[in-house]
This record gives sequence, C-alpha cells and structure tokens, in this order.
Amino acid sequence: MEKLFKIFVYEEGEPPLFHYGPCKNIYSMEEIFINLLESNTLFRTQNPNEAHVYFLPFSVVMILEHLFHPVIRDKAVLGRTIGDYVHIISHKYAYWNRSYGAGHFMLSCHDWGPRATWYVKELYFIAIRVLCNANISEHFNPKKDASFPEINLVTGETKNLLGGYQSWNRTILAFFAGHMHGKIRPILFQHWKNKDKDVLVYEKLPENVSYHETMKMSKYCICPSGWEVASPRIVEAIYAECVPIIISQQYVLPFNDVLNWDSFSVQIEVSEIPKLNEILLGISEEKYKRLHEGVKQVQRHFVVNNPPKRYDVFHMIIHSIWLRRLNVIVK
Repeated sequence: MEKLFKIFVYEEGEPPLFHYGPCKNIYSMEEIFINLLESNTLFRTQNPNEAHVYFLPFSVVMILEHLFHPVIRDKAVLGRTIGDYVHIISHKYAYWNRSYGAGHFMLSCHDWGPRATWYVKELYFIAIRVLCNANISEHFNPKKDASFPEINLVTGETKNLLGGYQSWNRTILAFFAGHMHGKIRPILFQHWKNKDKDVLVYEKLPENVSYHETMKMSKYCICPSGWEVASPRIVEAIYAECVPIIISQQYVLPFNDVLNWDSFSVQIEVSEIPKLNEILLGISEEKYKRLHEGVKQVQRHFVVNNPPKRYDVFHMIIHSIWLRRLNVIVK
C-alpha cells in the first residue's frame, strides 16, 4: 500500500468550510486527518491522473458551525454546501462523472456525517464514506464505507495521553462516568449507578476524583453508546490500557478488517447490562491478562502522531480506504 496508493485532494474550496476542521474536542479527527493528508508526501499526489482515490476535503463540523442557524435549524444547508462543491469539481474534473463518485471519499466524525452525504446520492450510495458514526441501522455499508475511531483531544494535544497501571495493580473492576443520553445509558444507570462497590458508574464524578486516573486504575472501562453508536471512551480506555466493555447496537467497530476486537475488548448486549458484574467476574484472571496485553498491543493503531508513523491511526484510516478502493471498478 505505501508504495502504490495515491490520493488526490481537490484544492477547490476555502477554509474554514474546506481544508480545515476543529482543532480539539470529539470532532478533532476531521481537522487532524485533513491536515496530515494535505501535508503528506507519501500518499498524496498532485497529479490526479495517477490517483487511486480522490478526497473531498469538506468538514461537516465547520459547515454546521458557520452556516447552521440555531433557530431556523435548516439541515439542508449541508446539502446545498456539499452539493455545490460536488457540482464544481464534477464540472472541472472528469473523475467524478466517469464513475458516478466511485473512487472518491469523504471523512467526518460528526453525528450528522451520514446525513450530510444523503443530499448527493452518488456520495451516499457509491462513494466511500469514512465515518465515526458507523451505524448499520443508518445505512452504513461496511463493504464500501469505513469506520474510524472518535478521539476526544480535549486540549488539542496528542502527547502524554498513554499509560496505566499494571494489570495486577488495578483495584477497580469496572468504571464509567458520563452524561445520561441515548437509549443505552439510562439502562446502565438504572442498574449500576451507585449500586455496586466494584462497578463504579457515575453521571457526575465525585469531587477530587480524576476521570483519566480512575480509568488507569480500572480493569474494565464501560463504553456505552450515547446519542450515536460511536464513543470516544473506547479510545480513552485503550490509551489508559483499560479493557473496553463495548455496549452498542449496529455499530461497525473501527479497523475491524484487520483488528480482532475480541482479543482486546469485551462486547455485551444491551440485555446483558443487568448481569454486568456477573459477566466480568466470570472472566478468568488469565483471560483478563490476555485482554490487557491485547489492549497494549493495539494501542499504537489508535495513536495520533504528527508527523504520522507507520501503523498509527492515520495509517489505519488510509489502509481502510485502500481496502474499500480494492472493491471499486473505475472505468
């Protein structure tokens, strides 16, 4: 892949709606990917004729931040902006029209990323959509679309985020802290909020309790979906070397083409939430150690580096796009 794969980035469009994104928070991967790709000399090509894929560098987050009216709430602003952009590049270049959008890709970590593509049917049904909100029930198609992780860079910094206690020195069985929203978290709170000394579930952390330090002290970190299927807690857990407990529905996990999530996470059904303690205590110490080691082994695939390093999250996203491109026939 590194020797062959070439990506052409359309240069049309002005910041902040294009070629730009948020520098921090749960949507920061939009800006990070755009920035790393546009400055990349390994995968990016200036010659569209030698490209295997073509990147549409719009930011759903920035479109909504700058054009979405909080009172009028006209979501069609996404369609007008993205539709106009596709119209411009399809009239200026031959590559979109020759394949009805195949071989093109967009990337978004916003909850409305899938909705943003609906207004251009070729983008929705044919092009590669790289999404954090990889929800099959919302027509995410694993054969052509790629899932990538939601990473919450609170300050925008990417360093000093990794590490936790050794497996034998983790005194908390399971931990979660977060707001009650969506359909899954109310069930989690109903059964476990302030109910168990080993399964710590908080809607609001007690004073003087560190969220990230508690993760580092926990054997398992509970990662339930909120409003959407993706959760930044999965990567937070991996960074803290805490085994993720993934509670979601219809979620396509990031990089599952190459990563065996069963080797470093525990996935439970929503119906199993009342038995959470029982399930975790039923995992042998030997198996837990294997899961813990698995987390440490895959950690590098979720790390943001600038400049990128082989096997990090940037390369994993590129690899996911490469795999989808192999399924596309462009005439």
